Amino acid sequence: MLKYTAKRLLYSVLILFFVMFLIYVLMYNMPMGYVETKARELASRPGATKSYAEWLADLNAQYGMDKGVIQGYFVWLGHAVRGEWGDSWAWTIPVTQEFHNTIWYSFILGLVSFIFEIIIAIPLGIAAAKKQYSFTDYFTTVVAMICISMPTFFLATLLKYIFSVKLGWFDLSGMQGRNYLNLSDFGKFLDVAKHFVLPAITIIIISIGGLMRYTRTNMLEVLNSDYIRTARAKGVPEKKVINYHAFRNTLIPLVTILGGSLPGLFSGALITETLFSIRGIGYASYTSMTQADIPFIMFYLAFISILTLLGNLISDLLYAVVDPRVRYS
Repeated sequence: MLKYTAKRLLYSVLILFFVMFLIYVLMYNMPMGYVETKARELASRPGATKSYAEWLADLNAQYGMDKGVIQGYFVWLGHAVRGEWGDSWAWTIPVTQEFHNTIWYSFILGLVSFIFEIIIAIPLGIAAAKKQYSFTDYFTTVVAMICISMPTFFLATLLKYIFSVKLGWFDLSGMQGRNYLNLSDFGKFLDVAKHFVLPAITIIIISIGGLMRYTRTNMLEVLNSDYIRTARAKGVPEKKVINYHAFRNTLIPLVTILGGSLPGLFSGALITETLFSIRGIGYASYTSMTQADIPFIMFYLAFISILTLLGNLISDLLYAVVDPRVRYS
């Protein structure tokens, strides 16, 4: 296992090297007007000590834009490896500081949504497979298809219209209420948590459909296997057949989905966070993209790439946990 893990990590580092190179090439070929606009803005600030030409030269040198693509990439990569990602143009603070300020909001929102997604989708998928062609199966299938087909912006708008405009239970957007500063510490916690309810519901509804369908499909395939029919013929209780024999083997493909969900816990829900004005990493990345914040965009894309590779590695390693027959040599 350790040898396999080390080998996969080396492959992941190699893949990441080329992925980051593609990210740099995209940045290198962006219109230079973005850099020129930033240099002009910095030069025009009160108390600026550098001219427009000096700022332009500094920005180009910082990202290797004054060199060729290959040499410039290694200049930028050297800064990135040392953790020198520069200052965000949109937020006017170091990129890593803005990341630290926003990542935990996205993580909490993603974690809560992920937990409820598993609690809701997997049992419903199993129930639909157990009672194939029954009302439960048809109902679950219809609900799953509606969830899969529903656009995020439509669902978020619908929830805000019902629960914020009509019922007045929640604020339309934001993370704090009007009386936030007058509340106790626990009251402030509850106030922020209340503002996370609608965004979490939006993510859960959008996500459960695919997992329900996937669970149902794999559970049906397992239930039609020969060893399941043999267990039933031997008189094994149906509850044990479903919960022990069938579900255990259904977990193997589910691990791929769940392991691949790791990036979603940290990468943020860009559309949902933007619609509800949740100041997470998704909202910050969207704002940075609209303002051509090259430093933050570069960092965010590299961060997502690392999470994706790590999620794939975790999925492969979990195979041995859920299936004792899988061994890495």
